[in-house]
Amino acid sequence: MAVVTQIQVRRGTASQWTSTNPTLAAGEWGFETDTGKAKIGNGSTAWTSLSYFGGTGTVSSITAGTGLSGGTITSTGTIAIDSTVATLTGVQTLTNKTATGLIYTQTILTPSFSANAYTLVLGDQGDILLASNGATAGTINIPTNGSVAFPTGTQITIIQTGAGQLTIQATTPATTTINSTGATATAPKLRAINSSATCIKTGTDTWYVIGDIA
Repeated sequence: MAVVTQIQVRRGTASQWTSTNPTLAAGEWGFETDTGKAKIGNGSTAWTSLSYFGGTGTVSSITAGTGLSGGTITSTGTIAIDSTVATLTGVQTLTNKTATGLIYTQTILTPSFSANAYTLVLGDQGDILLASNGATAGTINIPTNGSVAFPTGTQITIIQTGAGQLTIQATTPATTTINSTGATATAPKLRAINSSATCIKTGTDTWYVIGDIA
């Protein structure tokens, strides 16, 4: 069949259109030869500000809202959690949040005594220590803030699981202050096997020890 009428539209690659950025006349077509997409002019809007013709087009990037991150899309795209706002792993500080039905499970550790003593480490923060020095008396030492910087408000619970009576004391008494109702307030003892006490940090180098102490 003979071609009676042939119509050609303005054409060029996507980069050529972008670099030239012409303003198509009202109703004028422009075709991208490398992407197969087209635009129709309105007589006043430059090429790069026109929408492609047909449906909603292809999503090329995502601008995500708070807590999400988007980005440039090639053939596929992903919306991810923005770890600077919220994360499911790692350590974060929650401020002005209301927790309903919160279940908090403390980690239970068994410290290893050396020379009848155990010194608290940062990893003990918020945990329960099942501490036993067998039948021999031992000590739980609270280090200075300069040595181990526990956050103020830290609580560590100690349970004496052996017969050897445990004393909770400061590694450096001249720097770290311990307060308690024990017979020796600055160095209370757990009263007996299965007794427990909680060490609470209330200041830079100030701790309170409360519980079943002697």
